[in-house]
Amino acid sequence: MYSHSTKEEFPSNASHHEEFNEKDFASPTLEFYGGKLSALLPIIIFLGFCITFFVVLKAFDMSALSMAALISLMLTALLAKGKNRTQTYWNAVYNGVKESIPILVLLLAIGIFSQLIKLSNLSGGFVWLADLVHVGPGLFTALTFGFVCIIATATGSSLGTMFTAFPIFYPAGVLLGADPAFLAAAIVGGGIFGDNLAPISDTTIISTSTQYYRDRQTTADVGGAVRSRFKYSAIAGIATFLIFAFFAGNSQTVQTNILSKTSANPQSLFMLIPVAIMLIVAVLTKDMYMAIVLGVLCGSVLGLSTGILHTTDILNVKDGTPGGFLIEGVNSMTSTVILVLCVYGIMGVLNAAGILSTLVDFLSRSRLGKSVIGTEIIMMLGITFTTLIFGGVTSAAMATFGKIHNELGMRMNLHPYRRANLLDGFANSIALCIPFLSVFVFIGSQLTSGYDNIASVSVTNLGMHMIYPFLLFIVLLVSVVTGWGRRFEGANGEPIKVVAQS
Repeated sequence: MYSHSTKEEFPSNASHHEEFNEKDFASPTLEFYGGKLSALLPIIIFLGFCITFFVVLKAFDMSALSMAALISLMLTALLAKGKNRTQTYWNAVYNGVKESIPILVLLLAIGIFSQLIKLSNLSGGFVWLADLVHVGPGLFTALTFGFVCIIATATGSSLGTMFTAFPIFYPAGVLLGADPAFLAAAIVGGGIFGDNLAPISDTTIISTSTQYYRDRQTTADVGGAVRSRFKYSAIAGIATFLIFAFFAGNSQTVQTNILSKTSANPQSLFMLIPVAIMLIVAVLTKDMYMAIVLGVLCGSVLGLSTGILHTTDILNVKDGTPGGFLIEGVNSMTSTVILVLCVYGIMGVLNAAGILSTLVDFLSRSRLGKSVIGTEIIMMLGITFTTLIFGGVTSAAMATFGKIHNELGMRMNLHPYRRANLLDGFANSIALCIPFLSVFVFIGSQLTSGYDNIASVSVTNLGMHMIYPFLLFIVLLVSVVTGWGRRFEGANGEPIKVVAQS
């Protein structure tokens, strides 16, 4: 097991990546009618479903995506050839799936904690704070961004946070005089911030769990990765906050006393305590399981003692149907778990067919692939494009591109933290701003409609105001070009910085 100290210097700038240029994938064991490219069929079918749901039908549903991934695997099995072709094909799928088991267990545990925090209505506490200090339209938009960042980090759910936050913050902010497009972008951007930084986010788990140390047994720990990526998110977040504060007001007549008294609930702010405990334990101990267990226990006790929760909120049975946040938390993650499981199965097929090794070798031998900066640019373009064609479904994009991202970074000896941060950061950046292709823009636009006498925001207008993802992309691009924050893997797995020889 590697240690993870923070040693800052490397004894020389010798060719630190040469020892990682060996063949990193097993020899192809799976053949298809139509040749090796037929192994790409599951990806093609899955993308076809994504385009159909997001672009054509304007619908987003994780269960539908899970179905699409499973159907793509089942149809591709018909093209496998050779002796025992069915067994060989599904063995390849199982080999891919096995790598996802730690992720799946953690996602189910995360669902429970996330559901606990959602049940406590943190948004109501932040509405109470905004009303208490009588903020103006620009500052309200900026504070909304900050509040949603906290909520999304606490729940680990970007889209879930958006569905919770829009009905509370959007109509109140517009009536205060906030620009509707900026306000909607603040809510969507805050959700993306949490997706990028939250230790319990599915994307954080996937981005770390796909990046291995060179022992190929140990993956990047969540706490260390989150700690090392905070600087990127913080810079983009602070800049976004200031832009909203100065530019998000408009000329509308400000109406006073419009904040919903029914949604304002100062007592719910107590639930920030289990969130803080979960974050601190995750970062200090690097043990996500312990962090989640302590967070759930603390949140349950605190919720019951303050009256925020009742015992039936934890677990109940009504008309023969079990309920409560323990049940709902597991149920809320079921579709995501199936999607991740199937995507890893697809990666198992691509690996067994030799597609992944061919692609990694091609990229490594390219002109960009011969340098560290060039390799990081390839990684940036790869995950950005993958996220784009997956319609902004970051979890699926990271699970798909993560293995290639891992191999490219390992050949340059980039530390797993660095690889995980680039994977998660670029997936949650500019690709999520594209109108008609980003599920975040699409859902955000839909959530602005349906309010009496309050303007809705088009997908084009919302996409143009997505400040945070755009700034995160700029910050990470500067990091790639300048090498800021770049660390390599030391002899014992510690992050090290290569310095020039004297």
